Amino acid sequence: MALTTAAQSRSSFDLKSASLPVVAVLLKTTDAAQFAADLAERVADAPGFFDNDPVLIDLAPVREAEAPIDFAAIAAALRQHNTLPVAVRGGSPAQMEAARGAGLAAAPDAPPARAEAPAPVQEVVREVIREVEVEVVREVPMPGPGTVVVDKPLRSGQQVYARGADLVVMAVVSFGAEVIADGNIHVYAPLRGRAIAGARGNTEARIFSTCLEPQLVSIAGIYRTTETELPAEVRGKPAQVRLEGEKLLIEPLA
Repeated sequence: MALTTAAQSRSSFDLKSASLPVVAVLLKTTDAAQFAADLAERVADAPGFFDNDPVLIDLAPVREAEAPIDFAAIAAALRQHNTLPVAVRGGSPAQMEAARGAGLAAAPDAPPARAEAPAPVQEVVREVIREVEVEVVREVPMPGPGTVVVDKPLRSGQQVYARGADLVVMAVVSFGAEVIADGNIHVYAPLRGRAIAGARGNTEARIFSTCLEPQLVSIAGIYRTTETELPAEVRGKPAQVRLEGEKLLIEPLA
């Protein structure tokens, strides 16, 4: 009887590995108050940018710091902006232990960058790691071969990610939809949702649209929302978005 009960208990669930979208925040200070102030300033122009996104805190920039980190305060600041801090990585043994004491899991360190080109993209994938940095940190550009083409309208709540490739969308990207690419993004229709190009640090990536009306545009982690109204010469018209230094330039297409 005991064996039967145990078997029934084991059959009530399965254990499987899973991948989830996660926002990686590179922590560049051990001062929790300064972090909270900088985070509030960064998201002030886009109060709806986060939507209860799980957060991974990357400690690599402060790994050698001697000052302790108040992980409870860091996590509280993140929660105030509709994120869910769940894990840390890249810290010293003492930092990782302190983070675990604050209820954060230890995640594996990020793999080192490799010189070889990424594998060709075979399909559009919906699982994506978005790296949003409190202060933009330049990474080695990682453009990849190939292009992902989407020929159907994207409705609110839908997301497409072209990993290691450019993304071409032949239909409208509605408000609330999100298009992401490691390379360039081309939208040959109204772009009304979020467009994130150079998602893995490619500062040469660009965004093109025949009708630019975006909720948000971002290149290599630098973003702009249309709460700041677009100039008349590009609003609702063919235009491109590119990065010059740490400034987004939005220009009409000739």
